[in-house]
Amino acid sequence: MAVTLIYGDLAPRSVNADPQGDNLWLNSADLRSATGWELKPEGVCKGDVCVPIPPTRSVEFVRDGGNSFNLAAFGRLMGQPVLHDDKNAVWMFGESAESRDNTLASLEAPDFGLPDLDGRMHRLSDYRGKKVLLAAWASW
Repeated sequence: MAVTLIYGDLAPRSVNADPQGDNLWLNSADLRSATGWELKPEGVCKGDVCVPIPPTRSVEFVRDGGNSFNLAAFGRLMGQPVLHDDKNAVWMFGESAESRDNTLASLEAPDFGLPDLDGRMHRLSDYRGKKVLLAAWASW
């Protein structure tokens, strides 16, 4: 079944998945392309970070000989908020509380980019160490 997956700050992606209640089973290729995580013998890894799967709970996370992974169970293990809308086949995984706490403690604003009136892109990170005034408004 096609599911729209919103994972952290990555762009939403359409993936083939098997949603079962509060669980979302992805194949290995979609896990890697949609989240950056991949299943390895040492656990679920992203770059140099590997999270071991608790051996007594492996059936909650892996099935089909390692070809299918339960992303929702992993999100809950990592303390991520996991939301899903079954009617519209949308799943959203937010940042963990620990990650948000670390970001807040750094006192560093998240990076983003916006074009100026001439279409040139400006990123907040281009101005690190300088004072910046951000003005925002909304019509609603």
